[in-house]
Amino acid sequence: MRQLTYLEGGGVEWRDADEPRLQGDCEALVRPVAVATCDLDLWITRGRIPVGGSLPAGHEGVAEVVETGEAVAGVQPGDLVSVPFQVACGECATCAGGHTGNCERVGRMATYGIPIGENYGGFLSDTVRVPFADAMLLPIGEGVAPAAVASLSDNIPDAWRAVGPQLEANPGAEVLICAGAGSIAVYAAAIALALGASRVDFAGGEAGERARAGELGANLLDAEFPERLGPYPVVVDHSAVHEGLACALRSTAPDGTCTITAIYFEPSSPVPLLEMYTKGVQVATGRVHARPAMEPVLELVRDGRLRPERVTAETAAWEDAPDAVAGHEGKLVVTRA
Repeated sequence: MRQLTYLEGGGVEWRDADEPRLQGDCEALVRPVAVATCDLDLWITRGRIPVGGSLPAGHEGVAEVVETGEAVAGVQPGDLVSVPFQVACGECATCAGGHTGNCERVGRMATYGIPIGENYGGFLSDTVRVPFADAMLLPIGEGVAPAAVASLSDNIPDAWRAVGPQLEANPGAEVLICAGAGSIAVYAAAIALALGASRVDFAGGEAGERARAGELGANLLDAEFPERLGPYPVVVDHSAVHEGLACALRSTAPDGTCTITAIYFEPSSPVPLLEMYTKGVQVATGRVHARPAMEPVLELVRDGRLRPERVTAETAAWEDAPDAVAGHEGKLVVTRA
C-alpha cells in the first residue's frame, strides 16, 4: 500500500508500506477518507520538530471501517468513524479514569503519526490497523461530513478540554486565548462561543488564525502580547512563546484556570509564581486525553452549535497530499472519495 511519509531532512513523499492485517479479534482495519494536519504537522514542515528518519504522516482523521475482528461489536464495515490519535485499550485502570493518553497496555505515548513514543503508522495511508476497536473508534453518525470533523482525533478535543469543563463550572465566563501558530486556539474560541462564553478575547496568533477567530465572533486584541490582560476566569495559552505564557498567567483571575495547550521545547522564562500563588490560579498542562473528549465535541457538532469546518484554512485531494502537506500554512484537510 501507499503511505505518505515525512523524510529526514525535510520533504514528504508517498512510499510503499506493508498492507496491515488484523492481529486479533478486537481489532479493525479502516480506510481514511478525510485527514487533517495537526498543529504538530505545521511545526514539522517548518523544521521545528525533527522526525529522526522516515515518519508516517497523519494522526487526525475520519475513516471507513473495512474489516473487523470477530469480537468487535461497536462498529461494522461501512461505518464512518473518528480515530483518536492515541492508542488505548479503554479497560485498564488508567483508561477507566479517563487518561487514555497513558494506557497501561501499550507502549509509552503510543500514537499514530507523531515522532515520539510507540508509532502505529499514519492516517495518510491506504489502510490503517486499529487495535481495541470498540474502545477507540467513534462513529460520527448521519449528517456529519467527514471533512468537518477530520480534526476530532486530536486538535478539537485539545481545545475543548481547555474551555469546556471550565465553562460548565463557570457558565458565561469571559475567556482569554493567547494564540500562536496552529488551529487549537481558533477551535478553543469556537467552542467557548458555542458553550455560551459571554466574551472571547483573542490575543496574538498569526494572520490566518486571527482572521478566522474574528469571523467566528472572537474579539481580536493586539498581535503582540502585553505584560497582562484581564483578569479572566478562563484562560488558554497556545502561544508557545514566553511572552504569551507570561501574559496568560498574569491575566488569569483569582481562582481562575489557565490551560496550556502549547508545547514548549525549551525551558520557559521565569513564570510569575508569587502572583499565581496569591491569586490561587490553577494551571494545567500536558497532552490531551483525546478519546473521552471526542464525544462532547461531536455532540456540539451534531447539535449544530459547533462548525469546525470554519476553522479549516486549506483543502486538498488525496493525490495532491505530498505537495499540500509540505506547503501548508494553516489547518489542512485532505480528502478522498
